Amino acid sequence: MDGPEPLGLLLDQAQDKIALLNDEGRFTYVNGAAERILGFTPGDLVGENAFEYVHPDDREAVRRAFYDVIGRDAFVEDTAEYRHRTADGSWVWLASRMSNLTDDRLDGYVVSSRDVTGRVRAERERAETASNLREIATVAGDVLWMFDADWSELRFVNPAYEELYGTSTDALEDDPTTFLDAVHPEDVPAVEAAMERLSEGTPVDIEYRVNPGENYNRCVWIQAEPITEDGEVVRITGFTRDVTDRRRRECQLVVMDNLLRHNLRNDLNVILGRAEFLESDVPEPAEHTAVIRRVGEQLLETAEKERDIIDLITEKRDSERIELRGAIADCVGIVRDRHPNASIEVSTPDPVTVEGLPELRSAMIELLENAVRHADLDDPTVEIALRRTPAGAEIVVRDDHAPIPSVEAGVLTGDHDMTDVYHSSGLGLWLVHWSVDLSDGTIAVDSGPDGGNEITVTLSRTAD
Repeated sequence: MDGPEPLGLLLDQAQDKIALLNDEGRFTYVNGAAERILGFTPGDLVGENAFEYVHPDDREAVRRAFYDVIGRDAFVEDTAEYRHRTADGSWVWLASRMSNLTDDRLDGYVVSSRDVTGRVRAERERAETASNLREIATVAGDVLWMFDADWSELRFVNPAYEELYGTSTDALEDDPTTFLDAVHPEDVPAVEAAMERLSEGTPVDIEYRVNPGENYNRCVWIQAEPITEDGEVVRITGFTRDVTDRRRRECQLVVMDNLLRHNLRNDLNVILGRAEFLESDVPEPAEHTAVIRRVGEQLLETAEKERDIIDLITEKRDSERIELRGAIADCVGIVRDRHPNASIEVSTPDPVTVEGLPELRSAMIELLENAVRHADLDDPTVEIALRRTPAGAEIVVRDDHAPIPSVEAGVLTGDHDMTDVYHSSGLGLWLVHWSVDLSDGTIAVDSGPDGGNEITVTLSRTAD
């Protein structure tokens, strides 16, 4: 190992390419690793300008780094990563460590280069994959999220969180437990229990209500998985999907099922009971046949409303522009034709255009007819008024009848238990509720203790 030849043999066995560059950047020495890494023999490179083998996009940065290092007075070293041309014209990534350490025995500055092509490609693939995932997460409708094992640190959440939960991602990052503030208070215990199960390593599938700004009317479905390493939970990840429409339809179908199984069955029992009287040789069956006719007509009307509701809740319908003053006039005309003895007073001073489902017209007719039919007088009076509001429009239907039963008011406002429809009067009020609800509107019911009702339909999506 005495002398340059044994030292050269030793350097040729090194895995890294070791070279000497003079002040002009030309190779004065290259070890045998150059052939293994680049396909060039040392003789191919000695005397060549090293920067001519650097990729054009990287060349200036590498040249600047080299001359910055050798131009320093004090000892300094630096590392540069770049693409180096190979003998077959392809490119490999090198990480080159260079320093300004030299002496008279060295014909240049030492540059030690390692092939890092595999690492660079892997990093770039990971970066590209991460970028693609971020893009997908940004446009995804579902909320994608990741927390640490004890829920004390938010690792990731996409922008869909803000719209669905109604709170900011900044607040969630500051305090990850704040998402519980967006959960319906009645659902919080179940959510906390699910969080505990996840931290213990058990996957979770759960649904709950969120978004206080929308009165917790959003229903979400969560699937979450604990991520374990060496048997220990280190992260928790999952997605949250808005299933409000699905839950609404499920509730609506429950209503339909209960009503068909209970209300219609009871009405049919009335018909069958009266028929038994006729079959028993009743002297004057006219009274009984009148009952049969009346209940039969009610069943036909219910069936028509049922069909309208099924269409409403099962078919995706687009909103349309509805000029409310003209629509109210049309609806009032229909009700007057059906109930000529009723007095309907109309107050629609300002034209207002909103966006809503076409079924809003059916809802207005139902509210007017419901007021007329439940009047104690033969010539009832009903009022309907339209007024513009800063946020949209209000349609108000007033009567002077007995207070609307709480169960009926609950149907209109959506506060009625969806599984308890046996005691409600029929499908008409459900048609009103769903027509307004699916038009992004609300309904309020105000009944006086001594009589008189005021039903207010608020539509906020003005289009004019």
